[in-house]
Amino acid sequence: MARALYLLLMLAAGVARGGTLQALDDKELSQVSGQDGISFAAHISLNDPTLVGAVADSRLSLGFNGDGQNRYIVFKNVRGMVDMFAVTLGVQNRSDGGGDYIAIGLPGYVRYTNFGFESLSVQTDPNAPVTGNLGSFNINGNISLQGQVRLWSH
Repeated sequence: MARALYLLLMLAAGVARGGTLQALDDKELSQVSGQDGISFAAHISLNDPTLVGAVADSRLSLGFNGDGQNRYIVFKNVRGMVDMFAVTLGVQNRSDGGGDYIAIGLPGYVRYTNFGFESLSVQTDPNAPVTGNLGSFNINGNISLQGQVRLWSH
């Protein structure tokens, strides 16, 4: 019975789709309009301590060379979760007729859960034990955003 219902639904979906696909030349294709772009949601989890094989001492380091000496900004134990919903990416026409631009829509909803790092230090060796602590950072909360970031070339 379940197979028959499934086949009936698939047949109905094929009929509802309409006619067959048709090849379009460049002139016909230039006249086609519709929705464009993509949108996506993301769930990002960094260094989750509840996972099997989780690392207890992780580091993110940024290196700089100044006055002939290498220095590193070391973030110890970067961790947390970020949930984002409805980030969009599309191509739009410029209102001045000067071509197209890429529109990146800001996420309508972002949630941070224990997102941050345990300590921040400046060191000459990124693998040495962390001896100083310039502070820590931890975010828990929600953000709602509106708007776009627009990118175009001249």
